[in-house]
Amino acid sequence: MKLGYKNVFRDPYGYPEWQARGLPVTSIPAGLAKTSEAPDAPGPLTGWAMIWTLLGIFAGGMALNLTPCVYPLIPITVSYFGGQATQAGAGQGKLVAHGLCYMMGLAVTNSVLGVAASLSGGLMGSMLQNPIVLIAVAAVLVVFATSLLGLWEMRLPSSLTQAAAKSYTGYFGSLFMGLTLGVVAAPCIGPFVLGLLTWVASMGSPWLGFLIFFTLSLGLGLPLFLLAMFSGQLERLPRSGGWMIWVRKLMGWVLVGMAAHFLRPVLPGEWAIFLLALVALAAGLHLGWIDKNQASFRAFPWLKGGIGIACMVLATFLVTSWAMRGLGVTWKPYSEDVLKQAQKAKKPVIIDFYATWCTPCRELDEVTFHDASVVKQADNDFVMLKVDVTKGGNPVYERLLQQYEVKGVPTIVFLDPGGKEKRDLRLVDFLPADQFLGRMAEMVRGDNPRKE
Repeated sequence: MKLGYKNVFRDPYGYPEWQARGLPVTSIPAGLAKTSEAPDAPGPLTGWAMIWTLLGIFAGGMALNLTPCVYPLIPITVSYFGGQATQAGAGQGKLVAHGLCYMMGLAVTNSVLGVAASLSGGLMGSMLQNPIVLIAVAAVLVVFATSLLGLWEMRLPSSLTQAAAKSYTGYFGSLFMGLTLGVVAAPCIGPFVLGLLTWVASMGSPWLGFLIFFTLSLGLGLPLFLLAMFSGQLERLPRSGGWMIWVRKLMGWVLVGMAAHFLRPVLPGEWAIFLLALVALAAGLHLGWIDKNQASFRAFPWLKGGIGIACMVLATFLVTSWAMRGLGVTWKPYSEDVLKQAQKAKKPVIIDFYATWCTPCRELDEVTFHDASVVKQADNDFVMLKVDVTKGGNPVYERLLQQYEVKGVPTIVFLDPGGKEKRDLRLVDFLPADQFLGRMAEMVRGDNPRKE
């Protein structure tokens, strides 16, 4: 049976500190496990969030083709496909096969990287609850971003690039070109890929790691594949120029946005929103109007202006959404007196064990606990208590952690009017508002807990 306790050991000091305090760090005993079931929390990416994320990754992969390191390779690569097919004395079928081998090489390299990064996710996920680690990751992403923005040039050892640029014949040659594209084009696509690897590692799902980087490979390889099929269209491609530098800067701003995302748990809620909005605003102004790179095709000024406006709309949306979200749930600090008053009033109690460095805790507060229906239900029918375990050292809170066998944060405990916990309703991860309302409704009705 799944308990749902995944990536919840979020004490920034790690297990030894928890053990020194005498806090539990092992699984629930078997006798208690039977009374618990996995929460209905979604994974790191589900539903429309998954779809939009994959579409964004695919678009990012296509955009990487327009960077100064990759774009000049397009005619060379397509010509190579055509030459190999001609030498073999075959037509379109051989051309398709070479294009597929190239895409397979891309997919193998990137997917292996994605799976490898995600396999470290358990360690990475716990490390990313430490504010120092979050700041360090954000700093590294900003350094990579400055490379894409043109402040310095990322270079690999010449021996490595020469080995990667070596050409082979036949289908293996096409496969090898796909396998080594990341090395040849590392100065442009390397920082973006490394930033994406960090994000994937934080999710800790090998399947998602594979899917995200496979989608990136499709975005990178599909334009080349289609151009190989219609090689006569190569002449219509825009000439190399300043616009490729602009695309590279666009990817740099994407990395800056990722850095701001990693800093969110470190900053107060409103500061985090303002930082993301500021990044979007700065990116829009820079990419849309400050950057003076031009292109020979007429649509480029419209593209620049469109990206600039889109970024500014995003900044406005972030600030407006924060301003209009309304008041959240009214929480009270935990105290025995408040708990006794709730029992006298025959009201159920919800206790939220949280920490400021806990990302799911922030998600619960910003999304679920600001939902109007949740707020109304909480105000009318519940007593809402907070237990802040950010720093530790509070003997009352440490006793509560042991009393309720809290393994990490977030942990949300539901108590009936008599003060007895409904273990089947316990929550240990983010949960959307509609599902959280379902648990609140069960408490109000006094239903028999859900069965396994």
